[in-house]
Amino acid sequence: MQRVVLDTCVLFPNYLRDTLLRMAEAELYEPLWSADILEELRRNIAEKVTEEKAKALVETMAGAFPDSLVRGYEKLVPTMTNDPKDRHVLAAAVGGQAHAVVTLNVKDFPAAAADPFGIEVLRPDEFLLDLLDLTPVDVSAVLRAQAGSYRREPRDVHGLLDRLAAGGAPQFAAEFRRRLEPFPVPATPAGRPAGAGALPGG
Repeated sequence: MQRVVLDTCVLFPNYLRDTLLRMAEAELYEPLWSADILEELRRNIAEKVTEEKAKALVETMAGAFPDSLVRGYEKLVPTMTNDPKDRHVLAAAVGGQAHAVVTLNVKDFPAAAADPFGIEVLRPDEFLLDLLDLTPVDVSAVLRAQAGSYRREPRDVHGLLDRLAAGGAPQFAAEFRRRLEPFPVPATPAGRPAGAGALPGG
């Protein structure tokens, strides 16, 4: 299974985070992150909601994916040659034997820094489009279940795609919308709990 480090910037947008983590719950890939990434995420979310909600979200994520935390990468940080503020992310990818880093800040991970370690740097659009090509029915089922789990808008896939487009994956949203009709429509259990990426009480 592909091992992928999720940068803080792709975990911050609510709907994009929920989609990425639900794809991981469906075992379409294995997510990885570091203590630094989770702490940065907590700080960023705490600027939008209460400290308690931010802490609860990060703890829920960590608890849902206990094997995703990369340890021992700190010693690698000084050897990385990408943007200094994101060297901890690439170091976590190297230490976690990741295949890829998913980030909105691809310019901070030049090929000269990532290629020697065999790490691909992908935008969320590229990563989600790859998953869509490889496992279209599974991706469709995840998105339908995600939309069906929300108690407030968006309550359907089209509304969810609008949020994903705004949150950093416009090409994926457009392509999925184009393919939407041919996909089978799996039943979505009523009242399914929110995923690990959903804000508490959301």
